[in-house]
Amino acid sequence: MDEPSKFTPADLKSGKSWYSDEELQMAADILDEIRANGVETIRLAFADQHGVLRGKTIVAAGLASAFRNGMAMTSTLLLKDTSHRTVFPVWEDDIGFGANNLTGAGDVLILPDPSTFKILPWSPHSGWMLCDVRYKDGSKMPFCVRTALKKAEASLAKDGYAMMCGLEFEFYVFRMENAHLGHGDAGMPSTPPETSLVSHGYQYLTEARYDALEDIMDDLRRACQALDLPVRSMEAEFGPSQCEFTFEPATPLANADHTVLFRSAVKQICARKGLHATFMCRPKLEGIVPSGLHMHQSIIDLKTGANLMIPDSASSLSPIASNWIAGLLEHAAESCLLTTPTVNGYKRYQPYQLAPDRIQWGRDNKGAMVRGLMAPGDKASRIENRIGEPTANPYLFIASQILSGHDGIKRNLQAPAPVENPYASDAVNLPKSLIAALERFDASTFYPEAIGADLCAYLSRIKHAEWDRYLMTVSEWEQREYFSLF
Repeated sequence: MDEPSKFTPADLKSGKSWYSDEELQMAADILDEIRANGVETIRLAFADQHGVLRGKTIVAAGLASAFRNGMAMTSTLLLKDTSHRTVFPVWEDDIGFGANNLTGAGDVLILPDPSTFKILPWSPHSGWMLCDVRYKDGSKMPFCVRTALKKAEASLAKDGYAMMCGLEFEFYVFRMENAHLGHGDAGMPSTPPETSLVSHGYQYLTEARYDALEDIMDDLRRACQALDLPVRSMEAEFGPSQCEFTFEPATPLANADHTVLFRSAVKQICARKGLHATFMCRPKLEGIVPSGLHMHQSIIDLKTGANLMIPDSASSLSPIASNWIAGLLEHAAESCLLTTPTVNGYKRYQPYQLAPDRIQWGRDNKGAMVRGLMAPGDKASRIENRIGEPTANPYLFIASQILSGHDGIKRNLQAPAPVENPYASDAVNLPKSLIAALERFDASTFYPEAIGADLCAYLSRIKHAEWDRYLMTVSEWEQREYFSLF
């Protein structure tokens, strides 16, 4: 159909009913905006099971059709581990979710969310939009992580509460010395690059270290601001070439969307500058300090807007804060697959490293898993969960926090006494490996009910495949230990 001189919601209506009138008006305004700004292409992206952005790029003239009909996407993208291997038997009639469900490498649908539209500042001819994943007929599917978070938010709202969360991202930026782009370097996974430092590190929050990183920090900050990401601060972290960005509080869905866009933006902008950015928790490089993803959380009364975590006294907890902390602690071990989803992430859980190694909470204590930051009259009263690794799928990570804390409220669970010395307490240890976390997740009776048995089985299958590949790989440790001795 010919494009109108100015789009209206009626131009975008189809036989499907997946957009509200407000969303249709937003979509029409976007189409007018991209024409007025000379936008040439639109990246339609969705967050996969690992929180990695996948999708298709279309010419701008094709966006109206994508709003009307969605965009077809190969279903096997949902069935891959981190090496991009398909780990489900897609040529069988049933891969575990019912006959002909995600079989045959057929298509699913991605549906653009007009509220997420951006023009990319590092590629100003490119528009960008997040999508939800649906079945080919447009119906909702259990494997869309963005939908899973929306359901968790809705469940909390049904009981009159909302969560606000603020995120802190630690990551590394290195100079690219050798990208390893020879034919033999391709693979699943490919050869990692060789890098060097931008800053020596080991001078936490020192201005000179920040200055060495300032050119990079400025480019990333300006991009965040152009994208309307609520960046709050930029820091030179303890490790060499390690950075931290913190973000203002926002709703769970907004902050999950911010996370996937931020991580992708950091990697793209740095690559264009001849740099390599990584959110890997503990890269195998000299002098590395592990990176974390810390999530600040407060609970709001939807009727009054009041922060329900403000205590009556400095030595007490509000009832909701006690419930929420208790829920996070009770479900921490079985949540680790969602908060710390890689083999590498468990190598951060070590004592005396400003990282948690046990399931406990403390008042303003950065060695505890949950850090209480609450005071009478302080409207910013909140807790900080320091359990996450920067690679975590933000939709699943944040959903795990909502579901666990909400369960604490529903069951009126009570938080234990706070710890003073987190590395000498008798608290239960966090899982020490991905397989230990998988075993706890697989044994969970909470998560199949909270997020659905199909989603649990799906995530478990993908992560077991990743663990099996890791387990069957001969490590450098084994080679050094046994090759000469025996």
